[in-house]
Amino acid sequence: MNEEILSGKLLREFKTIAAMVHIYCKAHCDAKGDVANCPDCHAFLDYAHTKLDRCPYGQAKPTCNKCPVHCYKPDLKAKAREIMIYAGPRMLLPHPIMAIRHLLNERGAVPGKPPAAASNRHIRNAKEKLHD
Repeated sequence: MNEEILSGKLLREFKTIAAMVHIYCKAHCDAKGDVANCPDCHAFLDYAHTKLDRCPYGQAKPTCNKCPVHCYKPDLKAKAREIMIYAGPRMLLPHPIMAIRHLLNERGAVPGKPPAAASNRHIRNAKEKLHD
């Protein structure tokens, strides 16, 4: 995973989902939390990273459960929900700041239509074209 392509709120969201996946993996997978050696959890994190990079809201991204755009495939959306239901309540002890920040972000207003060309990927590609 190439974490350095994400920044700001998107990177914070990725770190939050990564922490949740670690908690979930520790309890449910043979790798016992070693996500790098758990093919399912590692693949899910790669997918989540890609989706965060391509989020049409960019840095104005709402939490996934408030988002009107459904970008995850149905099976991976169900997996994300399963991970979050299990790990969400368990985040408070190992990652209290992350957990509280996530809960506060969920209280935000439901966003309208995403702005054009606001995704992290779109902005990154535009910057690369300027430097060419």
